[in-house]
Amino acid sequence: MSRQKDHANLFDDARSRLEEVCEALEVHDDVRERLMQPSLSLQVSVSVRMDDGSLRVFPGWRVQYDTTLGPAKGGIRFHPDVNQEEVTTLSFWMAVKCAVVDLPYGGGKGGVKVDPKRLSRLELERLARGYIRAVADIMGPDRDIPAPDVNTNATVIGWMADEYDHLARRKVPAAITGKPTALRGSYGRVAATGRGALHVLDLWAEQEQRKPEDTTVAIQGFGNAAYHFARLAHERGYRIVALSDSKGAIRSENGLDPDAIMERKTQNQRLHDLVYCDESVCIAEDVEHLDRDDLLALDVDVLALAALENQIHANNVDQVQARALLEIANGPVSSQADERLNERGVPVLPDVLVNTGGVIVSYYEWMQNLTGERWSEETINERLKEQIVREGRRVLERAEREDISYRQAAYRQGIERIAEGILERGNCQDTE
Repeated sequence: MSRQKDHANLFDDARSRLEEVCEALEVHDDVRERLMQPSLSLQVSVSVRMDDGSLRVFPGWRVQYDTTLGPAKGGIRFHPDVNQEEVTTLSFWMAVKCAVVDLPYGGGKGGVKVDPKRLSRLELERLARGYIRAVADIMGPDRDIPAPDVNTNATVIGWMADEYDHLARRKVPAAITGKPTALRGSYGRVAATGRGALHVLDLWAEQEQRKPEDTTVAIQGFGNAAYHFARLAHERGYRIVALSDSKGAIRSENGLDPDAIMERKTQNQRLHDLVYCDESVCIAEDVEHLDRDDLLALDVDVLALAALENQIHANNVDQVQARALLEIANGPVSSQADERLNERGVPVLPDVLVNTGGVIVSYYEWMQNLTGERWSEETINERLKEQIVREGRRVLERAEREDISYRQAAYRQGIERIAEGILERGNCQDTE
C-alpha cells in the first residue's frame, strides 16, 4: 500500500476538487479562471559547496497561489521527491486552508529536491541559506512568509531567518515563521499542527458521542506533527494502538506510549547533536512489528494520516478498515479514494481543516513579530483552540446542513471566502 508517486496528476487532482466546489457555489467564471493557476511560480538552482570541496546543484521552487486575502503563506520542504507539480498543489491547498480558518493569507509553498539526511550539518546549513538567497526577492512580511515543512525544522528555519536578515541588512523576524523561540519564534508553534488536529478530532468525537477512551487510533507517520498529535491524544485518553514511520510499523492493542517511544527514538540524535532523528519507532519493545503499509489496513476507529500525499489511493482504498480518517498530512487521500470512502460511508476529516494548527500559530508568530509582543504558550494554545474549534464547528455543521462530506464543506467555506475577496477587488466581467 505504498505511496503513488504520480505527481504529474497531483495538481489536476486538486483542481478537479476545485471545479466541483465552484460548480456547487456557482462561482463567477472569472473567479474560477483565476483560481485554476498560481499567481507566481519560481524555479531556482541552489548551489552547495560540499564538505569534500565538490559543488552540487539542487533544483528548488517557490510558488505563490492566489494572494487575494493576504501575503502568501506556506512551508518549505526538503525531500528527494519534491517537484514543481507537488509544490504548486501544496500552495493551492495552503490558499484554501488559510481561508477555511479565516486567516489573512494566500497560499505559498517551497521545496528543494534533495535527501537532506545524506547531507552533513554544514552542508544542510549551506543549502538552507542558499535557498533563501535564491527566493529572497519574492519574500517578505507583506509578500510571502515561509515556514517549516517536511525536513525543515526550527533549526533549519533559524538558519533561513538569519540569512534573510543578512540580505535585508536589518532584522526582519516577521519574514519567516516557525523560528526557534530564541529568534523570536512563537511558543507553542512546534506542537501546533498536532494540537490543532486533536481539537478537530475532539469535535468529531463529540458530534458522534464517542468517548476518547473508547476510540482506537492508528497513526501513519511519526514526524513532528504526528508525534505531538499522538502525545496529546494519548494524554486526552485516546488509545493509540499503532504507529509507523518510513522504516516500519508497530502495534499494541493495549495502547502505545508516544513519549516513551520518542525518548528512545531520539536518544542518539541528542547524543550526537544531529539535525534529524535516524532511528525508527521499531526500536520499541514488547510490541507487534508490521510492514509499514500494513498499518493502513488495520481495523481501528480512526486512521490518522501524517506522512505524505497520496497514501490512500484507488489501488488500496478498499483495504482501509478504519471507521474514520484524519488527514494530518497534506493530500494523503486522492480524489478517487475520497469518492470511494464517501460511498462506503467512511468520513474523512480533511487536511484543509485538520492540519491548520501550524499555520494558525504561524499567524500568531507573525503578529507578535510585527508588534514586538511576546505571548505566553498558554495564551497561544487558548487562541489556537478558539479559532480552530470555531471554524471547525462551522465546517461540521455545514456538512450536516447541506448533506455533504466534511471535505466538500471545508472547501466551500474556503473557496467562498476567496471568491468573495476576488469579486470585491473588481475587474471581473459582468456576465448577466
